[in-house]
Amino acid sequence: MIRADLHNHTWYSHGAATTAEMFAAAQKTDLEWFGFSEHSPLPSGYACGLYRHGDLSGVFPEYAREVMELRRTATRPKVLFGMELDWIPSRRDFMETLVAAYPFDYVIGGLHYLGLFSIGSGDWNDGETARFARYDAYYEEMADMAASGLVDVVAHPDFIKLHSFDSFHRWLKKPESLRRVERALMAMVDAGVAMELSSAGLRRAYREAHPAPAILKLAAAAGVTVTFGSDSHAADTIGSEFHVLEAAARAHGFHEHLIFDRRRPVAISF
Repeated sequence: MIRADLHNHTWYSHGAATTAEMFAAAQKTDLEWFGFSEHSPLPSGYACGLYRHGDLSGVFPEYAREVMELRRTATRPKVLFGMELDWIPSRRDFMETLVAAYPFDYVIGGLHYLGLFSIGSGDWNDGETARFARYDAYYEEMADMAASGLVDVVAHPDFIKLHSFDSFHRWLKKPESLRRVERALMAMVDAGVAMELSSAGLRRAYREAHPAPAILKLAAAAGVTVTFGSDSHAADTIGSEFHVLEAAARAHGFHEHLIFDRRRPVAISF
């Protein structure tokens, strides 16, 4: 059984539930560890139209205070204090300041932007050549993010398929694409950074977890360590479809997943 869900969001960004409501829902599960990983504040020039509090800089301290208090007092499940850091390489100084500002248990690296292009809300109707170029750039950025020393986990490692699922799978069948993905995975191994197995994609129309089976196979061969996350933005999806993730992970030879204690990885069996 998967014992930890490390990827969860709250009302502070674009979640539907408060910190307290998310924790109360986690208490009704069999999880032993529950990780809050709210989105990081964004630097000037970047925005997410879904966020109810702008760039999150005004509310992140309150999020941190609430989670740190739960971390101190909660016992079942134990609470871990995390952040999903938006990877914006042009603002390395901004990212370094965020990571150093709080005593995080872990930092998840989230690739939601390529330059100023938003993977989640940008225009994907510009043809397959442009899409393929974005996929190439995405995995180059992923390798750089893994090697940065700023993150402990790479989130949903094929998030870029979100609005171009069929194109992504055509790209993924190319040998040079698989080699590009493999380089990103080896960067994780070399840096001691884990890869997230996320059930979020199972709640999408395409009904495929992150990462796709071909990438999970490469990750297993490379010796990548893994974490599990639901990427929940609502109380009723915590630990969602973890049985599917567990079956996929076991089929590829995984028997441990990581949690973190003040940025130190701890392997636990499942």
